[in-house]
Amino acid sequence: MPAEDVILDSLTKNRVEFVTTVPCKQLAGVIEKIDNDKRFMHVPSNKEDEGMGLCAGAYMGGKRPCIIMQNTAIGVTINSLVTLIQYYNIPLPMLISYRGEVGERVACQVEMAVHTKALLAQINIPTYHFHHADDALELDGILNHSFMAKKPVAVLMDAGFWRAS
Repeated sequence: MPAEDVILDSLTKNRVEFVTTVPCKQLAGVIEKIDNDKRFMHVPSNKEDEGMGLCAGAYMGGKRPCIIMQNTAIGVTINSLVTLIQYYNIPLPMLISYRGEVGERVACQVEMAVHTKALLAQINIPTYHFHHADDALELDGILNHSFMAKKPVAVLMDAGFWRAS
C-alpha cells in the first residue's frame, strides 16, 4: 500500500477530522489525497504558524487536528508550539517533510535541516524520523500516543521515505 494511503488510514483510525497543510513538493501527493477525501476537513494554510492556530481552533471546537508541513518553517512555529499548543495541552500530530539532507537541491533547505531536530528537542517535542515506506506503519501508534497524552509530536518524513512510497 502506498505511504500516502497508510497515512490517511492512520489519520482516520485515530479519528482525525481536521487537517491543515502548507504546500511542499514532497508532500504534494498526500496533500492531494487529503484534499479529495471526504473524511477530512482540509483547510490549506499559507504559513505553518497560521496552521497551528487553525489546528488549535479545530481542537477547541471538538475536532482532532493534524498539520502537514515542511521542516524549514519549524523556526517560525516555535512560539505557537510553546505558548499555544503545549500550554493548552493540545494534541497535534505534525507530519513534516524533512528537507535539506544529502541530495537536497535547494541550498537554503540545508541550513534548517541542521537545526530541525535540535529545535524540536529543545521544546520537548517527541520526534520520529521516517526513512523507508514501511516506517509509515508506525504512524498509527504515534497518533494514538499524541491524542492520549495531549501532546504534539513531530514525524519527519525524508526524501528517501517519499521516494520509496
